[in-house]
Amino acid sequence: MRWLESHYQIAVATVLSLSLALPHMALGQSDVPLPAPDLPAPESGPAAPEPPSAALTPAEPEDRTAEARLREREDLDLLFAELAQTEGETWARAETDILRIWSRSGSAAMDLLYKRGEAALDGGELEAAIGHLTALTDHAPDFAAGWYLRGVALYLNGDMGPAISDMIQALALEPRHFPALTQLGTMSEELGDDAKALKAYRASLKIHPHQEDAADAVQRLENKTKGTDA
Repeated sequence: MRWLESHYQIAVATVLSLSLALPHMALGQSDVPLPAPDLPAPESGPAAPEPPSAALTPAEPEDRTAEARLREREDLDLLFAELAQTEGETWARAETDILRIWSRSGSAAMDLLYKRGEAALDGGELEAAIGHLTALTDHAPDFAAGWYLRGVALYLNGDMGPAISDMIQALALEPRHFPALTQLGTMSEELGDDAKALKAYRASLKIHPHQEDAADAVQRLENKTKGTDA
């Protein structure tokens, strides 16, 4: 059954490490002075100034993920406007850029888990894929692409209920996640809930009107409703 496999062939550009440790934090140090020897005070000359404490100036924060995500959100708004255009061919480039942005978690370790889950899924190793992607959703619960990809793996593994739950979670994090909407339509249709399926397909096409599978599904369900199932 279809799951928009081409959407997840975009390779993660850089994988730095598999360390799941928390980011290193620069901490100021305060030295404990040793007792001064019992010496007579100097007869003349000003006292030497105390060195400034390094702890007074906090280290420059290294994590700019929030700022980067804000820039990506601005980029996504423009890309989605381009994706929704019904004419021209620039929508394909917009689709590629959207999926590329979505595939970045902001963590090299989480990106590696995502890549391993994706590779296992592409290779038909469903249990391995679910394992990698469960670790990913556990450690990066705000990463919508992780929930979507695990939902796909669960669906292909026959776990329909958990798969639907993961799609809903992905959409809660990213309401414009058109692959999750289309997949939700597919699963609803398989469960015999044509009304929910049609609603999901239409919502997906409103965001990305160039999805042939979703458009075909809408036509099929509309014909079925009219009693002329194609």
